[in-house]
Amino acid sequence: MQHVSHAPRLLRDRMNTTRNKDSIVRYQNMQQLLEDLEKTGQLVKVTEEVDPYLEIAEIQRRAYRAQAPAILFTRVKGTPFPMVCNVFGTLERTRWIFRDSLRALEGVFKLKIDPFDFFKQPWRYAGAPRALWSTLPRKVKTGPVMANTTTVTKLPQLHSWPMDGGGYVTLPQVYTESPDNPGFMKSNIGMYRVQLTGPSFVPDKEVGLHYQIHRGIGYHHAEALRRGEPLKVNVFVGGPPAMTMAAIMPLPEGIAEILFGGALAGFRIPMVTRKGELPILAEADFCICGTVHPGEQKPEGPFGDHLGYYSLAHDFPLMRVDTVYHRDGAVWPFTTVGRPPQEDTVFGTFIHELTAELVPTVFNGVREVHAVDQAGVHPLLLAIGSERYVPYAQERQPQELITCGLSLLGNTQTSLSKYVIIAAHEDNPMLHTHNFREFLTHMLERTDFERDLHFVTRTTIDTLDYTGISLNQGSKLIWAACGPKKRSLQDTLPSGLTLPDGYSAPRIFAPGVVVLQGPKHTAARDEHDTAMFTLAEHLQNQSADLSSLPLFVVADDADFTAADWDNFLWVTFTRSDPATDMYGAGAFTHCKHWGCKGPVIIDARLKSFHAPALEEDPAITAKVDKLAAKGGCLHGIL
Repeated sequence: MQHVSHAPRLLRDRMNTTRNKDSIVRYQNMQQLLEDLEKTGQLVKVTEEVDPYLEIAEIQRRAYRAQAPAILFTRVKGTPFPMVCNVFGTLERTRWIFRDSLRALEGVFKLKIDPFDFFKQPWRYAGAPRALWSTLPRKVKTGPVMANTTTVTKLPQLHSWPMDGGGYVTLPQVYTESPDNPGFMKSNIGMYRVQLTGPSFVPDKEVGLHYQIHRGIGYHHAEALRRGEPLKVNVFVGGPPAMTMAAIMPLPEGIAEILFGGALAGFRIPMVTRKGELPILAEADFCICGTVHPGEQKPEGPFGDHLGYYSLAHDFPLMRVDTVYHRDGAVWPFTTVGRPPQEDTVFGTFIHELTAELVPTVFNGVREVHAVDQAGVHPLLLAIGSERYVPYAQERQPQELITCGLSLLGNTQTSLSKYVIIAAHEDNPMLHTHNFREFLTHMLERTDFERDLHFVTRTTIDTLDYTGISLNQGSKLIWAACGPKKRSLQDTLPSGLTLPDGYSAPRIFAPGVVVLQGPKHTAARDEHDTAMFTLAEHLQNQSADLSSLPLFVVADDADFTAADWDNFLWVTFTRSDPATDMYGAGAFTHCKHWGCKGPVIIDARLKSFHAPALEEDPAITAKVDKLAAKGGCLHGIL
């Protein structure tokens, strides 16, 4: 194992050095990046053999938590290819990777926000023309990735969690083009998980292609089905780090990710183009070329996903494998996902930094958004908007905010949000969505629960979310509030509070928020739980004053849920469907509108039909403990 101990000084020197034009670093491939990471003490090598079945994944998760360097494993069981993890494991390292192209890209974004600023401060946009020129891919006849061929079963077979259904690609760049309008401008690159092996698939001939709803590949697949044609698919692994970032970038529909990849890379992305074939990323480490034929599906999964639960096996498109290419010295980059935070948290934060100022240009009236990582990203979206529709009203109420919420649910990746909680900027110009305690307090103080909850039922939801009434189907909530405070929030339990049988351990989690423990959930999917109606009725008839406690959350384990904000957010919003799992004291429905006169209740228990939560294998944990202990090859790193 090699470990550069003086990394911090080297890193500071590297980041603070002013380069001339010839020394600007733009990583063309994974090899250049890993070499630079090693030189600056941001990468260690492990030469001891590691197992891609569970062991290497647990090492990666610990490396992320430890803010460790990237780790290159040179001997991986069952494959001739080395694997590397934690490349994007810290926000500082991710910024450093793109250090010489970020300014130009930010200049392009800034131009969109205020084009006249170009004339005011032209020196800030010195790199913008190059960034714009870099967006267009460069066609080449061949590339390093074409040097060799291999088979699927020789690729690293990463199993991240004990119930995973096979080996997976976890940092893929899945490339497709529109059958109706082929070419780069209508292409899509997405990080859709790819199952390499499993009982459903013929070894080396078939892989599973899992893509969620509202993804660009879905539109291409629909076009191919309409035309009665197979859809060509290329899966790139490795290559320029900008392409990995492009694959997860939530771009507006109609903007090809490869264009963003070029702008972030700082150079035109070379793509191997051959007549009748789908383009191949020339500098990729690997490329799996295949086709998805009409009507061909097979069970894909289970897979431990980024919500912290397993995605169970469901039928997804089958990809027939044509060829597997790899470059000389190919390295297989990987990550694992699970209950946040994980390495993909860094991706989200980095993207937020890049795009925060663009939010008002995409969503009219919206000033700030925050897809909450602790809640699994899509389950909870916080937003701050404007409320200007009736400025002269004696009592301001949400109107423009509802329009903003509907806009968020109708555009880009925010459309997958389940709970959209939106506040008015005018009520507190200093309020921000990244301080959840302050944000929730602001909302609870101002919400009229008879008026301000707006449900969308039996609609599409995130494929990975099992709280709904079926796969891809559930409900959404726009919770909008504005105006003066309506209540003060209590931070102690009232002395006279009682609970019905089966409920216990109430405690104040935050001002106005009570967490309590409920009985085990037994109701069927798409049904209310009568035990929750019992609780709502009991609270309605409560002798204790609950006017300052507007939110009750029912969990399986009140101690765990109330231990910290991470637990509270994860339990509350990954285990509840708004329409099915929200109840209220004094609840009513008037002309299809639901509200309540007393506290709102969120049923955040694990449901009888939910997918199981992720847990590590104790034997693997003990094995990795030894590697991290004194004398182990990862001592001082994990």
